[in-house]
Amino acid sequence: MDERDIRLLKAISDLGTGSPEALHEETDIPVSTIHYRLNNLREEGIIENDLYDVDLEEFGLDVTVVVEVLADYSGSYEMLGEDILEIEGVTQLYFTMGETDFIVVARLPDADDVERLISEFESLDEIDRTNSTFTITTLRDSQRPLQSYSVETLVEKLAEE
Repeated sequence: MDERDIRLLKAISDLGTGSPEALHEETDIPVSTIHYRLNNLREEGIIENDLYDVDLEEFGLDVTVVVEVLADYSGSYEMLGEDILEIEGVTQLYFTMGETDFIVVARLPDADDVERLISEFESLDEIDRTNSTFTITTLRDSQRPLQSYSVETLVEKLAEE
């Protein structure tokens, strides 16, 4: 996987499409080259399906860290949340009730980046402390939460009558 592959995968993520024409407009990579590279990324297992899901471990972001953030902020939680979201590697951010103010999930390339991530949290004045947990094995990380439900449950709980 080289820079062009990474640019393609980033463009797919940003645009929400694997359309070769849209990717060409975004990256200036020729359409024929895009087809070739997407096929190779599928064969390598980096692109998992036609929805262009990326296996983050195969891609190289194989360190997952869950961070509890305890903060003391005078402004809105949204403002602090925006600052946290600016930190590279933060893929999910939740504002929570209780002692913990935020739960952060970060996907990182290596342990050195974990140190960078925590340093960036500590550089934000509003953050008092963090509690970080490395994951050992990912058992499920789905971008499609409906997969965890039966259709019967979804219909029962959510269908309008």
